[in-house]
Amino acid sequence: MRVIWLLLIAAFVAILNETTMAIAIPELNHTLGIPREQGQWLTSAFMLTMAVVIPTTGFLLQRFTTRQVFLAAISAFALGTLVCLVSPGFTLLLIGRIIQASGTGIMMPLLMTTMMNVVPAHSRGRMMGRVGLVISLAPAIGPTMSGLVIDHLGGWRTIFAIILPIAIVALVVGLKWMTNLGETTHAPIDGISIVLSVFAFGGTVFGVSQLGGGEGSSNLGSLPIIALVVGVISLGLFVWRQLSLQKKDDALLDLRVFRSRNFTIAVVIMAVIAFAMFGSLGMLPLVLQEVVGLDATQSGLVMLPGALLMGLLGPLVGRIYDKYGPRTLLIPGTILVTAAMFVFSVISPEMPVALIVATQVTMSLGLAASFTPLFSASLGSLTRNLYSHGSAALNTLQQVAGAAGTALLIGIYSSTIATAAAEGTDASHASASGAHSAFLLGAIIAAITVVLSFFIVKPADDQEGAPAPAGH
Repeated sequence: MRVIWLLLIAAFVAILNETTMAIAIPELNHTLGIPREQGQWLTSAFMLTMAVVIPTTGFLLQRFTTRQVFLAAISAFALGTLVCLVSPGFTLLLIGRIIQASGTGIMMPLLMTTMMNVVPAHSRGRMMGRVGLVISLAPAIGPTMSGLVIDHLGGWRTIFAIILPIAIVALVVGLKWMTNLGETTHAPIDGISIVLSVFAFGGTVFGVSQLGGGEGSSNLGSLPIIALVVGVISLGLFVWRQLSLQKKDDALLDLRVFRSRNFTIAVVIMAVIAFAMFGSLGMLPLVLQEVVGLDATQSGLVMLPGALLMGLLGPLVGRIYDKYGPRTLLIPGTILVTAAMFVFSVISPEMPVALIVATQVTMSLGLAASFTPLFSASLGSLTRNLYSHGSAALNTLQQVAGAAGTALLIGIYSSTIATAAAEGTDASHASASGAHSAFLLGAIIAAITVVLSFFIVKPADDQEGAPAPAGH
C-alpha cells in the first residue's frame, strides 16, 4: 500500500501541473504575444505527448522494474518543470511541457496497473474511489492556485517554481520507498511501432485542430488535411503492426484487450467524455475571462467547488460501484455531463456567475459518477497479463481524445470570434458566439455516452472474485 500512496502523490503532482495551465493560458497568450490557438498547444502538446508515451507503458511496465519506471518518470517530470521555469519564451516553454508530459504519461498507467495487481477484485471500486479522492484534489487546487499566482504572486513562471520542489521531494521519497512489484521480461522494444504512433496520434490531432479553424490556420494551406491523412494512414499501419507482433507477445501495445466487449465500450465512452471534458475545461477559462469578464483568480474560484465535490464523492462512488455495478452511476453521470455542456452552449456576458458555478458543479458530479465505473469495469474485464496494456490503451485514447477536443473546440471558438468580429460584433458577444458553437459541438458528442452507458456491465471477476476468462 505504501507504493500505491507514493504513486498517488506523484500522480497528484503531475495532474496539479496539468490543471494549472488552463487558467494560465490567457495570461501566457497576452504576455508572450501569441494567438489563442498557439497558446492552447501548451495544453494540447502536453496531452499529445502523453498519448505518444502512454502506448509504450504496456511494454515498459513488463520490461523494467516498478522502481526503474517510477524514477525515470518523476525525473523527466522534474527536468521538464525546471525547463519551463527558466524558459524565456514560447518555444522553450513548449519543450519543457513536452518533457514534463513524457514523465506524466507514465504515471497514470503505472498507478492503474500496480493497483490492479495488488488490490483484490472485490475491493477495486472502493480503492478507485480513494484514488479519485486524492487525484481530484489536484484539479480542485490547480486552477485556483494558478489564478492566485498569476494575479498576486508574480505571474505564470511562479507556478513552475511552486511545482518543482514538490516534484523533487517525490523523487527523493521514491528513491527511499519505491519497491519492485511483479516480474520483468526481456522483450525488445519495437522502434517502428514508436515512429508510427508519433505520426498516427500527432498527425491526427494536429490535423483536427487546424481544420477547426483559428487565426493562424488559414495560412497553412493544405497542411492540416495532409497531416490528418498521414495520421489516419499511420494509425492503420500501427494497428496492423501490433496485430502482427502480438502473435509473438512482442507488441508495443497488445490490442487483444479489445476482444473484451466491455473493455471496448468503456474505452469508447472514456474517449468521448475526454473529448468533451478536456475541450470544455480547456476553453472554459478563456470564456470566463473573455465573455463573462472575470479575472484569473475568479475563473479559478468558479471551477473550485465542482472539483472539490468530484474528489469528495470518490469514496462514495467506489462503494456504490462495488455494491450495485456501473450502470447505476454511469447512466445518470453521462446525462449530467451532457446536460452541463448544453447549458454552457448558451453562455453569455449576462449569464449569472452562480449559474455557471452550478453548471460546473453538475458536470463535475457527472464526471465523478463516470470515471470510477469506467476504470474499474474496463480493466476488470481483462486477464492479469493484459492489465498493463489495457491501462496503456485506455489512457492513450483518453489523452488523444482530450488533445483533439481541446484543439478542435478552441479552434472553433477562435474562428467563430474572428467571423463575428469581422461583422462588427463587440468583443464579449463575439466571444459568446464562439463559445456557443464550440460547447454545442461538445454537448452533441457527449450525448453519445448516454446511449453507450446502457451496455456497460460489471466484470465477472468483480462479481465473483475470480479471474476473467481470456478475451472477456
